[in-house]
Amino acid sequence: MSRLHIRPQPPDAAGTVLEVTPESAGWAHVGFKVARLQDGQRYRGGQAGREACLVLVAGSADVDAGGLRFAGVGGRASPFEDRAPGAVYVPAGAEYNVTARGAVELAVCTAPGEGRGTPRLIRDADMSREVRGSGSNTRYIRNVLPETEPAEGLLVVEVITPGGHWSSYPPHKHDTDTPERESVLEETYYHRIRPPQGFAFQRVYTPDRSLDDTISVGDGDVVLVPRGYHPVGAAHGYDLYYLNVMAGPRRRWLFSNDPEHAWIAGRSAQEQG
Repeated sequence: MSRLHIRPQPPDAAGTVLEVTPESAGWAHVGFKVARLQDGQRYRGGQAGREACLVLVAGSADVDAGGLRFAGVGGRASPFEDRAPGAVYVPAGAEYNVTARGAVELAVCTAPGEGRGTPRLIRDADMSREVRGSGSNTRYIRNVLPETEPAEGLLVVEVITPGGHWSSYPPHKHDTDTPERESVLEETYYHRIRPPQGFAFQRVYTPDRSLDDTISVGDGDVVLVPRGYHPVGAAHGYDLYYLNVMAGPRRRWLFSNDPEHAWIAGRSAQEQG
């Protein structure tokens, strides 16, 4: 199995089914966890030097963070429901406590931070929506924590790709620091599939092919993107959701397309991402 492919495990005592740390990924910025909680179960966290975005992928919870309380965050039944997720931003150094109201699927997205700002509920109105692409390249975007909203390093976005469609396409990359053209961002893809027995494919490759992995993705899997182009294809009959977490030296999402495939997009920025 590719080292870029992380599969979920049975929940531990805290409910964690999947964890990516900078150390385990071999990079410097992005951390990612998924916890599956039962009604009333609590999930605690918070770390000096790392900010967090708590995303209620499914379910509802009360969130206490840095002395503030946010009651009844979230509430959608699944990530495929046409509804914003619940989300709370937690600055570095602040402790948080998530208490499930019923079954909860919680994603914990982290990146380095100095503790600037205060905990806040990310409102539905602050999560801009987009439709990108056309035809079998159409997908639906919700910007959970874009660069237009306050944070130190994190960028968080979720995408719905209908069955038979392509996403993150044409292939693009963000691994070179080129001012106003491309930024360096590590990235994780957390995949969910409907129905769950389905699959998708993700390729991660560099221009010189020193990295060239094609991964068969199952429901609940994570794919690491340390560098290179990283398109995704959803199998016919199976809708694909993914939650992206990005972070790097600069909090800018600037990318370049694979020049061999850039003709697909032409000049339209709506074909990207």
